[in-house]
Amino acid sequence: MFDKQLKITTKMIITYILSASILQLLTACAQPTQSNYEGAAVGSVVGATAGALLDKGNPWRGAAIGAALGAVAGGSMAEVSKKAAYEARSANRPVVYERQTSNGWQRVEATPRHKDNQRCILVKTFENGRVVDEELSCN
Repeated sequence: MFDKQLKITTKMIITYILSASILQLLTACAQPTQSNYEGAAVGSVVGATAGALLDKGNPWRGAAIGAALGAVAGGSMAEVSKKAAYEARSANRPVVYERQTSNGWQRVEATPRHKDNQRCILVKTFENGRVVDEELSCN
């Protein structure tokens, strides 16, 4: 009987964590954009895959937890990229954000550029020293 109660409690905790993470993702930004959703989607797929592979005892639980954590991390990284681009455009100077994660270092560099008489911002995202995303946006 105790084991059955413990299993129900574990399922409830996993459901709560997953629900809270998704709710946080949806409400974290005042105006979520397409890049936030894309970042969250990529993060959730990567997190679910890693979680399923790492949790040998219960891959579904690992996938659910990994998806939730990956969605939050991916969405927040997209938000950091937007913030860096906005600050670089406003100040007309390069902006860099760095953070350490359990998987290493993440870095976002936003640099003002000029292209065809337009003010542009080049945003590069690095993970552990490798460029994983590069985007040029112009007015």
